[in-house]
Amino acid sequence: MTSEVNIPSAAPAFALLRRWEAASIGSVWRRPGDWFTPAAEALAEALDSRLDTAPAAYRLGFARAESGVGITEAIDDMAVLFRAAGYEAAPIRSIRSLCEGWTEGDAAQRIGPSMNDPESGLGTQEYLVARLEELYGTSERAGSLVSSAYALVLVDVAAAHTDPWQRMARNAAIGQSLRDAYGKGHPMARLADGLYAVLVERGPDMGRGVADLRDRISRRATQMRVGNLMRQPPRVWIESLPDSHDYAVDLLDSLHR
Repeated sequence: MTSEVNIPSAAPAFALLRRWEAASIGSVWRRPGDWFTPAAEALAEALDSRLDTAPAAYRLGFARAESGVGITEAIDDMAVLFRAAGYEAAPIRSIRSLCEGWTEGDAAQRIGPSMNDPESGLGTQEYLVARLEELYGTSERAGSLVSSAYALVLVDVAAAHTDPWQRMARNAAIGQSLRDAYGKGHPMARLADGLYAVLVERGPDMGRGVADLRDRISRRATQMRVGNLMRQPPRVWIESLPDSHDYAVDLLDSLHR
């Protein structure tokens, strides 16, 4: 079921707009009821009229952030439009404008510190520290060691000379790769630009999970055209946790210094 779009059928780009909406809701969009925005109509009209799509992409990015849509979902959605119009991919300039608009919209929405990193859709380091504190407390009461049962999977894709929009696109790609690889129930965080961590249980499948994550990062980087913005190949490794929470916090701090 698609959302209502109150546009006269004779309006320019109406058919493209409806194709875009249907394709996006059928593939990348998570909440069908909130897809439509006048900014989406403006972008479809600009593309259909062969005008510069960057200004409309900026408006769309701003609107998506105001609605609480993540940067990954916003980029994926716009890519659907260009494919629906017969293009292989969205132009870099329009992707950049979308990211810039999303950043402005997100900044306007935030009124205080958050435990969520909006660019990657993961937690912040503060979030991971809080989750580790809970884990260490539970293990201490049970008389067990966190270091024996848990570890961190670290991902480092940092590359020099990335501007803000490139950083956002890269963070979005890695955030989605981590969620695809590990799913719910695994605390994840962006520790610094290009550096990410996932808390995992030790076990026989841990190494296989790391290999799968590498593959997912490569595929996602290709899909989002950000492979040239990453360290090649990405560094993915398992980091042992210390036996106390204080030392674990020191470890997280040391990783991005």
